[in-house]
Amino acid sequence: MIIHPLITKTEELSALCERLAKSDFVTVDTEFMRENTYWPELCLVQIANTEEAAAVDPKADGLDLSPLLDLLTDNEDVLKVFHAGGQDVEIIYNFTGRTPHPIFDTQIAMMAISQSEQIGYSNLVESWQGLTIDKGARFTDWSRRPLTERQIEYAIGDVTHLAKIFPKILKRLMKTGRGQWLDQEMEKLADPANYRNDPTEAWKRIKAAGRNAAMLGRLKAIAEWREIEAQGKNIPRGRIARDETLADLASHPPKQQSDLAKVRGLSQGWKDNDIGKRLMNTIAKSSPLTDDEMPPRAPRGAPLGKEGSLVADLLKLLLKIRAREIDVAARLLARSEDLELLAAGVRKNLPILEGWRYEVFGHDALDLVEGKLAFAVVDGKLKMTRVEDAEEVPVTE
Repeated sequence: MIIHPLITKTEELSALCERLAKSDFVTVDTEFMRENTYWPELCLVQIANTEEAAAVDPKADGLDLSPLLDLLTDNEDVLKVFHAGGQDVEIIYNFTGRTPHPIFDTQIAMMAISQSEQIGYSNLVESWQGLTIDKGARFTDWSRRPLTERQIEYAIGDVTHLAKIFPKILKRLMKTGRGQWLDQEMEKLADPANYRNDPTEAWKRIKAAGRNAAMLGRLKAIAEWREIEAQGKNIPRGRIARDETLADLASHPPKQQSDLAKVRGLSQGWKDNDIGKRLMNTIAKSSPLTDDEMPPRAPRGAPLGKEGSLVADLLKLLLKIRAREIDVAARLLARSEDLELLAAGVRKNLPILEGWRYEVFGHDALDLVEGKLAFAVVDGKLKMTRVEDAEEVPVTE
């Protein structure tokens, strides 16, 4: 494989992307920093196919990333392969408003051919290639220039190894016939809605007790305010105020600005500075959530009550058994919250009762809830048996 020197010129990047556009797939990775900024700071992009690989320096003076971004987001003929690519996709979306498509994530794919829930990249390489990755540059400051040869070599390794591993994973998927299981998961990863940063929706990520419309209305208002403040200053939202502080402010709104000095998580300066004034104005202008805005009541726990949690535990046990039997990650088959909803009597809009998940697991899960399946120990292993198939054991006096 040809490893190119660090690309810093638009002409070099255009030529590389023109060649890569003829590939069936490219492997992609990014290096970024986000500890001190709201928006991730893109520091390096690595890309490869089976013949060549390169690292691209987005911080190089005069470099136009358009050829690379167009290849990733506009070319439907080239499959874009990532490993745990959620944050990489987010960065590309921030630049373009588009996401890479078609897309393939090897971490997700491993869930369909092994019991690995979230296999790390170094473990992936060791598993498929028997190589140990040097992690010395893992926690480097990628924003500093110049980059060392060791840093560039480490970064490019992320895509050169992946270019060799991906065809093997694809072959295994084809052999097991589980490729279609991943279609929905990959489309989710590529869905732009996952990466849109709408400040008006920020409150939904904050845990707050209760369903009081006025309290939630305040939470919505101040969460939106925090996002806008953080974006304007390009600092992490937690530097403005932590989630717990926002929840506290929404539940116990201060009557006047001087009261902000008593709020845990805010400094004394908030009692008379401009940001404190803007926060107080936001709280004052907030309004209760409408009925349409209120979060839906979770049916969890009803109508089975305490018995429902026992049924859910049995379903989770069934999930472990099935995942082990077919060598697949349990999380790919079902989420815990879906099992709890099934135990509570919910039958509509559950992924485990649709498509391939129903065939592989959901059908048996439903039978277990309805008393058609039972647990048994066979040859020292826990297995499931159908109640109607079991022989009736006579009762002796």
